[in-house]
Amino acid sequence: MKFLIGILFGMACYFILADIYRLPYIRTSKAVNNLAKSQKERTSSIDIWLGNVASFFAKRVPMNEFKRQELEADLKTAQMDVTPEMYTANAIVKALLVGVFAIPLYFIFPILSPVVLFLAFILYRINIKSVSVRIKAKRAKIENDLPRFVATISKKLEYQRNIITILEDFSKSANPELKHELDITAADMRSGNEEAAVTRLETRVGSPMMSDVCRGFITLIHGDTAQVYWSSLAMKFSDIQRQRLKAEANKIPKKVKRLSMCLLVCFMLIYVVVIVVQIMNSMGVMFR
Repeated sequence: MKFLIGILFGMACYFILADIYRLPYIRTSKAVNNLAKSQKERTSSIDIWLGNVASFFAKRVPMNEFKRQELEADLKTAQMDVTPEMYTANAIVKALLVGVFAIPLYFIFPILSPVVLFLAFILYRINIKSVSVRIKAKRAKIENDLPRFVATISKKLEYQRNIITILEDFSKSANPELKHELDITAADMRSGNEEAAVTRLETRVGSPMMSDVCRGFITLIHGDTAQVYWSSLAMKFSDIQRQRLKAEANKIPKKVKRLSMCLLVCFMLIYVVVIVVQIMNSMGVMFR
């Protein structure tokens, strides 16, 4: 009864606050969101509701200017179209959605209340760190395509020195992450200073391998083809890629051993079950 009263009281408080602060209806927000995005995947009602609540908290999230600029740069790098305040508010709301269950549990099962609060804190940490995870995944995909990119540049420099043309030609066969960065850089070069565009590419990706590539681009902009540099860089990246593939291959035997052990345990359980069943049947015959 206390649990039911707590739920009804919480729902009543939510509807009163939603009316006071004029939160839009879920249907309205969902229609506007889907119309604005014009995408195939429709946004779910729970995401719309969480977004409405997060927009309320976003206006009240304290954030210093340095942290805001740093988070804004990370969000742009991760291609997440959301403000730093809204991103932080989303993490807080999702954590509160789990943590609020600690209140009724405190009156029913007090020992579970700290567990729920701990889970809410873990959820907050996971959501607040999601942008870093996305950046690392994007950086890894870009670095996987850089050896092929550098090898292509090394060959093209024999008859082509236009950086914009090289970027646009390679972007046609690059993976989506690298293609996005190359398209931005090519457009940036056409509309402004080429060296500044290359520097911004290095800053956005934040990868040591991309820094080496950008250093070679700056050399090209200054008029030096640096053929030896690109050839040695292609060999260096090829060695790095080979080492990564070797490291990935070394992980496979460990996974195979785990699966083999699980398979062995399953076979042993089959024999144990058969033996136990036969023993039980034999004991039943003996005591008749």
